[in-house]
Amino acid sequence: MKKTMSFEEPIIKLREKIQELTEFTETNEVDLSAEIHNLNDRLAKLEDDIYGNMDTWERVQVARHPERPTTYDYIGALFEDFIELHGDRCFGDDAAIVGGIGTFNGKPVTIIGHQRGKDTKENVKRTFGMPHPEGYRKALRLMKQAEKFKRPIICLIDTKGAYPGRAAEERGQSEAIARNLVEMAGLTVPVISIVIGEGGSGGALALGVANRIYMLEHSTYSVISPEGAASILWKDAAYAKEAAEAMKITAPDLLKMEIIDEIIPEVLGGGHRNPKVQAEYMKNVLVKSLDELGKLDENALIQDRYEKFRKIGVFSVK
Repeated sequence: MKKTMSFEEPIIKLREKIQELTEFTETNEVDLSAEIHNLNDRLAKLEDDIYGNMDTWERVQVARHPERPTTYDYIGALFEDFIELHGDRCFGDDAAIVGGIGTFNGKPVTIIGHQRGKDTKENVKRTFGMPHPEGYRKALRLMKQAEKFKRPIICLIDTKGAYPGRAAEERGQSEAIARNLVEMAGLTVPVISIVIGEGGSGGALALGVANRIYMLEHSTYSVISPEGAASILWKDAAYAKEAAEAMKITAPDLLKMEIIDEIIPEVLGGGHRNPKVQAEYMKNVLVKSLDELGKLDENALIQDRYEKFRKIGVFSVK
């Protein structure tokens, strides 16, 4: 049974009513088809109204949904012949970031993404999708390998942020993230990043210096979590909803500010409702993007990336 969120309760109650009438019809040989038809019409309108008008905090809840498709799910749906590669050749392997080589539409690509768990045991193993320095160094190793062999790079972003533990800081968490930002800026192959869930802090940006940045419709992308911002601004994480509204972290907000290039539509109710169809939506965008970027030479790709980030933000010089 799929987990539901509080704002979905009217939809769930109506679905249960429809199911109840359907079962009653089948067991008692009573024709309630007209009533069921009317309720199905009401359900469709209710779903359009609720899912089509979600506020910021409701989108945050969808982005965090425990059944939301992960990097592994999209790798299986979008790419063929995937071979996962491990380790940073320096310290170890970080399960919070997965990466490797695969084919997309018959052409070789490198795929890198954050990976969270789907149960408690896996979340502990993958530190809830929050990478250590060795995760970012593994990602960079795979990016440089892709550059060497002229493979496009596709990054799937889904993390609350970099792992905040002492051991991660001792092994150079800040340096690892900063190194990725610098190196990604100068890569001579196409880089495409898609925010598939939460895109939090430098932990997300370390895979986000790309020629094209896309967001799934109900994903979020921000410098800090709403709870973290509320703790700083109001000294109380309970103000997370207000913080989320103020921070402008949703896909429509970021598209308006030209931080991202395009919003990838989601299945009604969120990608977890039909991961296969959601992957098709993503595939269409990847095909178009790879075709566009494939026409640029090495210098043009670097310049394209430079211009993209140079125009973000508003500032004045006195």
